[in-house]
Amino acid sequence: MDILKIHPEDNVAVALRPLQAGETVNGVCLKEAVPAGHKLALRSIAAGEAVVKYGAPIGTARREILPGEWVHTHNLKTDLSGVLEYKYEPKLPKEVSKPARTFRGYRRASGKAGIRNEIWILPTVGCVNPVATALAREAAAFVCGSVDGVYAFPHPYGCSQLGEDHHNTQLALAGLARHPNAGGVLILGLGCENNHISAFREVLGEVDPERVKFLNCQDVEDEMAAGLELLQELCRTAAADQREDIPASELVIGLKCGGSDGFSGITANPTVGAFSDILVAEGGTVLLTEVPEMFGAETLLMERCINREVFDKTVRLINGFKEYFMRYGQVVYENPSPGNKEGGISTLEDKSLGCTQKSGSSAVRDVLSYGEPVKVKGLNLVQAPGNDLVASTALAIAGAQAVLFTTGRGTPFGCPAPTVKISSNSALAAKKHGWIDFDAGRVLETGDPAACGEELYQYLLRVASGEQRTTSELHGMRDIAIFKDGVTL
Repeated sequence: MDILKIHPEDNVAVALRPLQAGETVNGVCLKEAVPAGHKLALRSIAAGEAVVKYGAPIGTARREILPGEWVHTHNLKTDLSGVLEYKYEPKLPKEVSKPARTFRGYRRASGKAGIRNEIWILPTVGCVNPVATALAREAAAFVCGSVDGVYAFPHPYGCSQLGEDHHNTQLALAGLARHPNAGGVLILGLGCENNHISAFREVLGEVDPERVKFLNCQDVEDEMAAGLELLQELCRTAAADQREDIPASELVIGLKCGGSDGFSGITANPTVGAFSDILVAEGGTVLLTEVPEMFGAETLLMERCINREVFDKTVRLINGFKEYFMRYGQVVYENPSPGNKEGGISTLEDKSLGCTQKSGSSAVRDVLSYGEPVKVKGLNLVQAPGNDLVASTALAIAGAQAVLFTTGRGTPFGCPAPTVKISSNSALAAKKHGWIDFDAGRVLETGDPAACGEELYQYLLRVASGEQRTTSELHGMRDIAIFKDGVTL
């Protein structure tokens, strides 16, 4: 197969291999070369007419586009604009329920289930980042029993922030401190910062003193000695934790894409969508974020909102993010990235219609603000930008024990939770085997994302059970990035 027409109503197709000018494919003579993953016109498209892919408009033609012409940014423009009014017109999917499979996880005192048993060091302020990093390095000697490792999560915030930014930093750190993958947590403060430990504890709430320790570096003579003593205590406590059978209905999995290409919406994202439908049918939870990459496909999510309340929250999520862009004088469609365009994505609508496929077809059950923990099982939308590190961290903060990350270009990063990299094309999986965990590119050959989604589900159960480590875990690649919007003093 040389090209793929995704939906019967499409007037463009995707090139599955590099096409040369003069070739005839599926009855269409190529007017010019079309790179793999890019679009070509199947018929004449008049100037101002909608270009249709995935059965939906991805923009309009800047000029007449002839059959066999390459369709991209030079002759296609977005139709996105600012804040819109929406009407609740539900098209709720049929409920599907299946018996939950199990994974081998850690049952926490909170009732939550963890898939790793790690010790985390969380700085309240960026000033103590070097101490946190040094403590994690030296405390590796204390790892024993079921403890998977000691990790520090430096960040630049916690002081000189105002209002919502300061609160977001506190919410982010509190969400990580309560994360079920952490068998023990050291909260490391300086002592004079805005986010000093006593203020942070008001946001964090009650904790188990055997599992969460606090240290202000200014309060002790030798912060390294004091920190290592606390970390040794945490390691000893967590070392006794044991995995047990836990229903997959207690899994919370974040969904993210980055470095997408023209195949992402055909292979990797539909594969994750199939995974999502399986997990939700078994009673589990999936979290979809990247709000700007819902623009242009938001009505498809709104139609799936379980009730009017969730619909209204979704409208506020979408329009609120558009207002955030506009407040800074930025256009809402300043996306896709240069790498996305090189891979064949032309407009934000094009990107969004592929991106939202990760959510599958289940009903939207809730919408979470940044830093808010998940409360409702099923599909949740999470407030966060498209930035890979910020959005993936937001998923972990909300409670995701793992993140599924689809990519057509590749990336090495990992967030605090195990980050499963899923390639949209097999060439990437072969080239960057040190980055990629799962190859969804084979869907181009099989045409069956549902079967690939079941394979991904089984793979994730192995990851959750500790039988398999992600490439980012094996390489020690894990970071946090906290969402910032506002003044720095």
